[in-house]
Amino acid sequence: MRLRLPAERPTEPPTGYKIAHPVLSHDGTRVRFTGVSLGGALPYGVVADAACVYGRRHRPPARLCDCGFHCVHERAAAEALLCTAEHRSAVLLEVSVLGAYIRYERGFRYARQRVRTAAVGPCACGAPASALADAGWGRPGWRALTAVCVGCLRGRTSVTPAGFARMAGDGLRVVAGGGPAPVAAAVAASGSPGGPLAGPEGLGVPELVAEAALLQARLDWFQTQLARLGERGPGGTGHG
Repeated sequence: MRLRLPAERPTEPPTGYKIAHPVLSHDGTRVRFTGVSLGGALPYGVVADAACVYGRRHRPPARLCDCGFHCVHERAAAEALLCTAEHRSAVLLEVSVLGAYIRYERGFRYARQRVRTAAVGPCACGAPASALADAGWGRPGWRALTAVCVGCLRGRTSVTPAGFARMAGDGLRVVAGGGPAPVAAAVAASGSPGGPLAGPEGLGVPELVAEAALLQARLDWFQTQLARLGERGPGGTGHG
């Protein structure tokens, strides 16, 4: 006879950690996360229900399947996954494990989750991140985003961490820079649901600084492009 572990009845949802890629819809109006392994083709929101990626008609997490959301118990274990080359641009998520779950030695497999916090690392150049910009790859209908500093932003499609949180809603917090002092934090779901540079209602000083830095970077890039066009002259042949 196979022994079964007793059923757990926690007084509050367990906390877990995982990594994922932030993504922006092709029209720039919605944001989601996409996983780094199984189920990566199915972007999910802040609050989401799992579905069987194999198309089977059972509710995750089924014991005889590996479907469902996955996370680990320890933050350090999730941070270690960010060391691999293919995961360097991912963000660290802190989640609440909701609904039915199966506990394993290192983590959970579960039916429903709420993403509470998304921690964004530094830019690839090592500078603190000021925005999440087009990473150059994506899924059908979704652009993957990666952390960038003001100097590396140039003219890429981007959204500030605070703008990402506003668009995501449901109380998501986004912490940029990877350090204890965030460059930008999210506002509550009651904030403006507009685009990346929507109104400043509810923003504090760190968020406004990030928004201003992103806007200045965009202006600098446009001024550079205008200067290059001016150097080429009206005929567009340049001086070289």
